[in-house]
Amino acid sequence: MNELLIKGEASKKASVKLRNLSKSDKTKIIKGIMSALDKNRLYILTENYKDIEAAKANGMKDTMLDRLSLNNDRIDDMISGAEKLLSLEDPVGEVISMWERPNGIKIGKKRVPLGVIGIIYEARPNVTVDAALLCLKTSNAVILKGGKEAINSNIALVNVIKEAIKELGFDENFVNIINNTDRETTLEFMKLNKYLDVLIPRGGAGLIKATLENATVPVIETGTGNCHTYVDETFDKDMAIKIIINAKTQRPSVCNACESLLIHKNAAPSFLPLIAEKLQDKRVEVRGCEKCLEICPGLTPATEEDFYTEYTDLIISVKIVENIEEAISHINEHSTGHSECIVTDNYFNSEKFLNEIDSACVYVNASTRFTDGFEFGFGAEIGISTQKLHARGPMGLKELTSVKYIIYGNGQVR
Repeated sequence: MNELLIKGEASKKASVKLRNLSKSDKTKIIKGIMSALDKNRLYILTENYKDIEAAKANGMKDTMLDRLSLNNDRIDDMISGAEKLLSLEDPVGEVISMWERPNGIKIGKKRVPLGVIGIIYEARPNVTVDAALLCLKTSNAVILKGGKEAINSNIALVNVIKEAIKELGFDENFVNIINNTDRETTLEFMKLNKYLDVLIPRGGAGLIKATLENATVPVIETGTGNCHTYVDETFDKDMAIKIIINAKTQRPSVCNACESLLIHKNAAPSFLPLIAEKLQDKRVEVRGCEKCLEICPGLTPATEEDFYTEYTDLIISVKIVENIEEAISHINEHSTGHSECIVTDNYFNSEKFLNEIDSACVYVNASTRFTDGFEFGFGAEIGISTQKLHARGPMGLKELTSVKYIIYGNGQVR
């Protein structure tokens, strides 16, 4: 029996035990994991160093190295994230509503775990801890399938988590990881219907596309972020600069970073040279449309492909638009449905933007970098859903549950 089948079967059995755990038992497990992460820093960082050195040797760009890297501060963040998670209400077992039919039958709607969740992700070892803890809190078993770039880090983190669970007397198979990182194993994992109840891919466009095309397990699409900021005809210049610089440069490798900037034609002559200079001072390559090049000839010419691209790098595409209608049309055509922002002083335009942009998160006068479970008050998140079924936007605890109907009768027949 191969690794997938062994761990799939073990996870399925563990999920039955996990869904029957009390809230206090789950709290005990999460606290045990927090303590284990703190005590095993040297081991975790040593294994992460192996991944960093291999990535450097393979020419990984700096923005991606940042996503791969762990340090004491990031381990502290993992632990504080777990602490925050403990403070959040456990949704499992909540009876959302209860009503009585004319025949006396009482019907209730109750939150329950999804079961076994499979998560495929790339070079972000923090996802390993976030995903494991979120799944444990919601009584879901999880099978993790990280990328080869972070394999040593991921295995180390899962070893620490599993040992903490085991030491407390619970089934270590609440959390599993697939060690084999080859493409064939990943494709087989996507078809593990017998054991997986849902599959969540977290990564770039290539991973999302491959998952949607190959998976037979139900998929929650997450992650790809071709996010836009639109500067309207009337706006606060200083605010716009602050928002754009933050959205593009604060952490360019993440899915909620701004990738494309749209500017109203009447604002462009004065604002484009200013924002282009500010971005270039931050080492951002600015790729502009033909109208942009007329104002700032030194910009890199943008292609149509640029406006569809999630760079995850210090690059931004810029387009001058006739009006808010063109901005909305352009965004809805080119966006991945993640996060979009309008910077404006016009209330009616802000409402129009909120109503007509078809993305999971739509902002007025704030950076798209806030699209995050912690920033939304959900604690850690499993990902940002860009689909419309079951969950949309940052996926916190409630989004990792399903419902079932519980019906009470006293002999009724139909």
